Amino acid sequence: MIRPIAWNGEGVVLLDQRALPGEERYLTLGDWREVVEAIRNLTVRGAPAIGVTAALGIAQAMRTPLSRDRDGMTAFFSEVCRAFAASRPTAVNLFWAIDRMTRRFERERERDPGGVADGLVNEALAIFREDIEANEALGRHGAALVPDGARILTHCNAGALATAGYGTALDVVRAARDAGKTLHVFIDETRPVLQGARLTAWEMQKENIPATLVTDGMAGALMARGKVDLVITGADRIAANGDTANKIGTYTVAVLAREHGLPFYVAAPLSTVDRTLAGGADIPVEERDPGEVTCFAGRLIAPEGIAVWNPAFDITPGRLITAIVTEKGILKPPFDKALKTCFDEAGGS
Repeated sequence: MIRPIAWNGEGVVLLDQRALPGEERYLTLGDWREVVEAIRNLTVRGAPAIGVTAALGIAQAMRTPLSRDRDGMTAFFSEVCRAFAASRPTAVNLFWAIDRMTRRFERERERDPGGVADGLVNEALAIFREDIEANEALGRHGAALVPDGARILTHCNAGALATAGYGTALDVVRAARDAGKTLHVFIDETRPVLQGARLTAWEMQKENIPATLVTDGMAGALMARGKVDLVITGADRIAANGDTANKIGTYTVAVLAREHGLPFYVAAPLSTVDRTLAGGADIPVEERDPGEVTCFAGRLIAPEGIAVWNPAFDITPGRLITAIVTEKGILKPPFDKALKTCFDEAGGS
């Protein structure tokens, strides 16, 4: 299994996704501020992976806090959490992980301030393990949606690289393959950072899963020619009504899928659901450096000075989503009721 994130006992180790597919380079980050920057600069990306990495980074920071007294430790912890929260605004798993680490910090601080560091490491490693377990369960549920011989279109990267391991959308693909089904994956390149071309294609080759790379603009033509049976993507944040934020271009693919009568599935752990937001209009959408659009491999590909709009994500309305695959099962519309029931049965966690 591809392992994009690790804890070496002292700090965070990341597979540098900026270097893929040309080089498999692992970075050992000796300082928590390097972990913040790694999230910001896409060394690590994908909502679940960001949450896991942030948890490990917070634990790493608290092994050497600036102050060991109660008030100083609390102030430092708050500073660290603010820095991680500011790194990527859309992926809700980041804030879910920060909230969970905060609750553990507060418990340990009240019980035994000297045990804060070890307690936070244990909590971060629990988040890591739970992410892998959730993805494995998600894949098993989602495999039932994939018919034998399916031709599947994906967008962006929602594989092992986007999580602590296994993946979300691509774990459904892998689980279907492991169940003995034949399938073929069409991979949207996913402009402007090419997570599909660089990362999903790399993962499919690693997994020996048959795949074909296409440009984003070819998705509609593929569907019109009858070459796609279903679409499955990951998610960075899902609102209470099922509206979903995912990599820019996902909404376009969902509209195309609806036009061609194809199922459009979203695969994500429940940690990606933000029940505090009623709908997609409330989801903050990160805007990134214009250079991601105007440059390629360090070379200018557009007129210098041209205005650029570069949102990292778009919002797919829940009405365009056929089902949401989670570790607790497959959720069908209406998603507001399905998500509420799912969380109620899970004890609100």
